[in-house]
Amino acid sequence: MSPTRQDAWSHDQDVLLAEVVLRYIREGGTQLQAFEEVGKRLSRTAVACGFRWNSYVRKQYKSGIELAKKQFKEIKNQSPPSNLTQAVSTINQKSQQEVPVKSEITFHAVIHILHGLYNKTEMSSSIREDKEKYFLIIKELEKKIIFGK
Repeated sequence: MSPTRQDAWSHDQDVLLAEVVLRYIREGGTQLQAFEEVGKRLSRTAVACGFRWNSYVRKQYKSGIELAKKQFKEIKNQSPPSNLTQAVSTINQKSQQEVPVKSEITFHAVIHILHGLYNKTEMSSSIREDKEKYFLIIKELEKKIIFGK
């Protein structure tokens, strides 16, 4: 029996790494930023996260990477930011279509679903922040138009 390394990657850590990297791809961020976020959450270096992603995890998520890139392009090509809610809805619908339906739910599947819900919550809060930011910009532009300032 070989001893387990203390720094070995667990399945849950691989799933977290994949979800964060895919979210960054979908949102137009860099993989390095994703590795830094995962590193902080797992008490690992960004380099270790990048190595794990490139040596093992990335191969497991080829279709997910392509979908995330496609979703990023769709969001990027949509006209005004007012369509953000529609874009998120489209992303949610497409991501739900990819999940295979199984007759038995495993613990790892539940964890995966919970991570997905957590990521959707983070995305909706960033949309809310964007909405507030655009609202302030609109108010400033209205002031300029009305008062000529």
